[in-house]
Parts: sequence; C-alpha cells; structure tokens
Amino acid sequence: MSARVLVVDDNEANVRLLQAKLTAEYFDVITATRGEEALTKVRHERPDIVLLDVMMPGMDGFEACRQLKEGIDTRHIPVILITALNQREDRLRGLSAGADDFLTKPIDNVQLLARVKSLARLKVVIDELRSREANGARLGVIDAEQRSDAIEAKARAPAQVLIVDDNDNQARRIAQALEGEHACARYDAPATHFTGGPDLLIVSLAARTFDGFRVIAKMRSGQPTRHLPILAVTDAGEPERMLRALDLGAHDFILRPVDTEELAARVRTLVRRKRYMDALRETLDQGLELAVTDQLTGLFNRRFLMTQLEPLVLRASCGGDQVAVMICDIDHFKRVNDTYGHDVGDEVLREFAARMGSNVRPNDFACRMGGEEFAVVMTKTSGDVACLAGERLRRLVAGAPFIVAGGRERLDVTVSIGVAATEGRDETAESLLKRADEALYQAKRGGRNRVVGRRPVRAA
Repeated sequence: MSARVLVVDDNEANVRLLQAKLTAEYFDVITATRGEEALTKVRHERPDIVLLDVMMPGMDGFEACRQLKEGIDTRHIPVILITALNQREDRLRGLSAGADDFLTKPIDNVQLLARVKSLARLKVVIDELRSREANGARLGVIDAEQRSDAIEAKARAPAQVLIVDDNDNQARRIAQALEGEHACARYDAPATHFTGGPDLLIVSLAARTFDGFRVIAKMRSGQPTRHLPILAVTDAGEPERMLRALDLGAHDFILRPVDTEELAARVRTLVRRKRYMDALRETLDQGLELAVTDQLTGLFNRRFLMTQLEPLVLRASCGGDQVAVMICDIDHFKRVNDTYGHDVGDEVLREFAARMGSNVRPNDFACRMGGEEFAVVMTKTSGDVACLAGERLRRLVAGAPFIVAGGRERLDVTVSIGVAATEGRDETAESLLKRADEALYQAKRGGRNRVVGRRPVRAA
C-alpha cells in the first residue's frame, strides 16, 4: 500500500535513511528539518502519515504533534514520534500530545513498515469518510460545525472497554488503571464471534486458554465489530508477534509488564480516534437521511420516491408485481396560508403527513412531492385496491378537524387524490406519475374531496 509520508528530522543522515527505506517500498516521501517547517508542509502537502523526530531545535516533536492534533484540518493525520531512547517519559509525553505511535532509534525496518502500513490503511478509511462528509457539506445536508461539536462531546464521554485476558492479576491491573476514566468489563471465555458493543478491546496475546490472534481476526471479520479499536498486550522481545497482531488488524500494542500510565494514554488515543471516526460515520448517516427526507413533515422527499419507483415499475413491466401510485393534494391550501399564516399552514402539512403516514402499509412509501402535494408508492397493489386505500385516506382527513394554532383553531381539511397502477410493458415511472397526476386534476375539476383512478389510454 502506497501513501505520502512526511519525514521530519534535523539530522540529514536520518532523513536520507528513512527516505530510502520508505521509497524502496513505493511510498511517496517528502521531508522537513524543523517542527515549524513540518506544520507548513502538512498544510500544503497533505501527507497521509507524519514521521516526527522528537529532539529538534526550536519547536520539538512533542509541540509539533500537539499543534497538528489541535488543528481541525490536521488532527486526522496519523503521527509517529521517533525517539532516540526508549524512555517511558517520552512515550507518555508523546501520547499526551496525541501521537498515534512510537519508533525508537535505531529504527527496525520491519517495525517501521508495519507501523506505517497499518496507519496508512487507517488513513484511507478516514479520507473516504472525510471526502463523503465534504460532499454532504457542499450539498447542504451535513453541518460540519455541528459534527465538530459532536466529536468534542463524545470525546469527553467514558468509553466501554472490554478486557479479554485469562491472567487474573493482569486483567485486574488493567481494569484498575482505567476505571477512573472508563467503564471496564472482563470477558473470560471469548467465543468465536462477538456481537457486543464496546468502544475498545484489550486482548492478551500471551493467553493460555484461547488464541489472542484468532480473537483479533474474528473481531475484524465480524460486521458489528469491524471498526472496533484493538489494543494487543504482548511480551517484550517478540517483534514477530507484535507485527502479526498489527497485520491481523490490531491498532496498537503495549508490552508486559503493563505500564498503567502508558496504558491509560494509549487507550485515550485509541478512543479519541474511534470517536472521531464514529462522528464522521454518524454525520454521513444523518446526511443521507436528510438527502431523502422532507424536513418539515418527516416523510420521504421526491428524490427518494423516484429512486424507489423506477426499479419497481421496471420490474412490473417485466412481469413482476403491480405497483400503484396515489398523488394527494390538500384542497384550498392557499386559503389556509392567506387566512391563518404560513405557520398554521405548516401545522396543517405536518398533521396531514401524520395521518397519511398512519394510513400506509410498512412496505409502502409516503412522500412529500412539494408544497401541499404528497404521494404514496404502493407495492404489490392493483389500481382498484389503491383506490380503496385512497378513499380510506380521504375519509381519515375529512373525518376530523385539524386542531392548529395551539388549539385555538379547528380547520376542516379535505384532500383530492389521483390514483394509477402499472399496466403493460411500456410503463415507466414518468408515465405512471403522469397518469396519477391527470387523475388528481380530474378529481379537482370534479369538485375536490374525492378519489379518481386513471387507466392508460389504449391505442385503437
């Protein structure tokens, strides 16, 4: 997997060495020699990963990392800090600054490539989510500012941490280290698949009663747990097991005996990253819903109607089940707006939508076409049955007044309905809607408050 990597180090020899190693694996490498230069290049070059040396003149790696993680446009970029000594204080300080991972000099080639490839895969997912979010924001169906607020709110919430470890002392120590900030649970006998909903999984690779690697693999292959961050606990001096865990899908690892402060910092980093990605997915789901939903009534909109109707009509024209459409228009709606105002008009539309929604089957689609015009797509329905459904809706609307304006007004509302159903091989979604629309106008001309069905005109 290729990616653009920014290497930051004030030592030219170190830069050349990392550049050669990464270029040999087909990574696109850019370089910087100071922390300030790194921040500028991140904003202009948009790297996928930053390899950041800790000890540099001026702005050191810790401060550069902190500023990257505080920036709205750069916080999603993975940062690997490179330290000269494997010191606990450096790891803790770097994790507190938001670093995603660490490498210690002299850098092992296998660990370097494993870390970079693992974070590059993660960055691909983040970029795809961010791209879709940007498209939704451009179309006006996603509020980027609201999404940012949601991330901050979720980042402060306690996480649900599941500990998979058969070592009682180690599991207890992990739980005690995290319980002040998160809610922890023990999973003593991991099954072949997992359907729960924790925010983070901590799994021991040194367990004797189960295979920790298999647990990681099952988490990655299961749909409910595919995006679950995993922290592997392993022994020092076993780089092959660390790399295998990363290759199977673990996001990070920590060495035994577990340093509780480092554990808390790594968990904080993993949870923050998960909350960021969850917020992206949530706003994308909300944006998709907004794209197909009428905001005033909560019904589907015309765009959704057409995407559902076209394949149904095509299937019907090829010998499948009939599809019927009813188009409804609230009678004298302009008079309501002119007399009582648009606020009351909106109340009428919402109440009509509620009555319509309660009158359709689960497999039918109730939509607002625009203004006071609504439509219902009815699957597996003939024209005669659709007319009966339309008559039932007409009576439901006319049978009880609409109570609006805080209960001060009781309005008698009626609706005219046109109905059409698919017939023949030449039917299209447009022709079906046109016939239903013609039937609606016939109902209007006939005195309103009625249902009219329209069959296709057959050539002589």
